[in-house]
Formats: sequence, C-alpha cells, structure tokens
Amino acid sequence: MSILVVGSVAYDDVETPSAKRKRQLGGSATYFAYAAAHFAPTRLVAVVGRDFEQEHVALLRERGVDLEGLEVAEGKSFAYGCRYEDDMNVRVTHFTDLNVFADFHPKLPRSYRDSELVFLANIHPDLQHEVLDQMNRPRLVACDTMNLWIETAREPLERLLGRIDVLMINDEEARLLTGERNLPRAARRLLAMGPQRLVIKRGEYGVVMFSADGVFTAPAYPLEDVFDPTGAGDTFAGGFIGSLARSGALDEAAMRRAVIHGSAMASFAVEDFSLDRLVRLSDEELRERVRGFRDLSRFLDPEIE
Repeated sequence: MSILVVGSVAYDDVETPSAKRKRQLGGSATYFAYAAAHFAPTRLVAVVGRDFEQEHVALLRERGVDLEGLEVAEGKSFAYGCRYEDDMNVRVTHFTDLNVFADFHPKLPRSYRDSELVFLANIHPDLQHEVLDQMNRPRLVACDTMNLWIETAREPLERLLGRIDVLMINDEEARLLTGERNLPRAARRLLAMGPQRLVIKRGEYGVVMFSADGVFTAPAYPLEDVFDPTGAGDTFAGGFIGSLARSGALDEAAMRRAVIHGSAMASFAVEDFSLDRLVRLSDEELRERVRGFRDLSRFLDPEIE
C-alpha cells in the first residue's frame, strides 16, 4: 500500500549532554518518510526554502521517498533549535523559525491523492483538514498533534478527530486534550471523539495502544546510550504506518505488529543524531531488534494457560 505524509522538513540545531549538532536534517515529515520508506513507497508533501541542500534531497530520494510534493519557496527553510538536559525527557527550545513554513498550504500532486495510508504530521489542524479535502478515500488516516494546537485550535482539532482512524499523541497531550489524568479514562474519551485507535507515546516508558479490541503495550527498548531523541515519535509513526503498508492488513494483529516495528525504528533513531543511524540500518538489524522486543515480554509459565 502507498503511503503519504504531510508535515515539516527542517534544519535543527540540537544540543545533548554528549554533543552539539548544527543544521542537521530534521522535521516531522523527514523522520516519518525515511522510516516508512524502509517498508513501502512513501510520498512526501512539505515546503523548504532555497537554502535546502541538494545532498538532503538526494538522501531522501535514495531511500525511495517520492518528492514530487516537496515545494521549494523563496526564503529559508523551517529551522528549530533545542537543548536536552541530562534527563533526556527534558527539552529546552532555543528558537523556532517557521520561515517558508509560515505560509505553507499543502498542495497534493494528483498522483498522491489515491494514497492508501495517510499520516498527518504535527501541523495546524486546518492544514490537516486541507490535506483530507484533497484525498480520494484513503484506507487509513493517522495524525499527530501537539499542546499548541490543543490550546489554540481545539475546535478544528476536535473536528479532525472525526475524520481519522488513528491518533498518535503523547501522554501529556492525551491528558490536556481530555482533562483526564488517568490514561485509560483519557483514552476512552478520545476514542469516543472518532478515532478507532489511540496510540500514546510515552518515551522511555514505551507505547500504549487503545482500541475497542482492548489494550496493547510495548516497552521501550533498553538502550545504554541515547544520543538524540529528536524525531523519535515521527520515526515511530513511520515504522508503524510502514509496517501496515508492507503487510497490506489493518486488523488487530497487523496493528500490534506495527506498534513493535514502530518502536524498533524509533529505538534506532535515538542512537545517533538526525537520520544518521537510520541511514546505516540494515534489514537484519531491524529483524533482530524486533525479535528483541518479542523476547522482552515473552515468558513461559506452565501454571498460566
């Protein structure tokens, strides 16, 4: 199945306890597309400025990402800067320069409109609606959002929830959107708003997926070194949707397998800066990491049937 992602392509300045990197390739659509294209053909819609480097165009194309929908506008590309504390769950934003992204309105090439799986990355809900208005009945739509849109664009965001199948957010966003501190109660309220599934990303504590079929959890992979958490959530989403595209199935088993594939991809992404670890990732390494996830929670007990 074909995949479409609409989001940001950016340059990031990132500082972690171990190193600093300036002007590294980033953006929600970038991380998603690079991860998803490991599994299936992926189409990208975003905007960049004239400063966007050809080596990064080549990097995405070599991965198999279709860039017909990548608009090049006069001005500079979206830029973001942050610092991670010793506790890598704590991030301090230094700057957010929207640049050409400030006037972005997604324009889908005609060939993209029949995409079967759609991921609406973290952009304004009005833009996410614009994307869906251009689509021809996709089989599955997933989306991400953030605190800013929950607080400033709640009405279009809540309308969007009635148009999607999978909502992917973190636990803080789930609580903010529902006013519930308890995640199962928050999940019940969010599912009542429209999505068939809710995937809550919990960083070092793993992932929880809620649906009418029940609850499925996956732990975070135990890593000795985390170099750069930037883009981990979008990489997870890329692995999740990519897994569904490769399997061609959207049933419960496929969804649970997608959670594991997404978690595995994200665990590689944080092992280096930007896309560097994903660029080096082999199929065998991914298969071995997926087997590792399976073994993390598998146990045999003759007293449990």
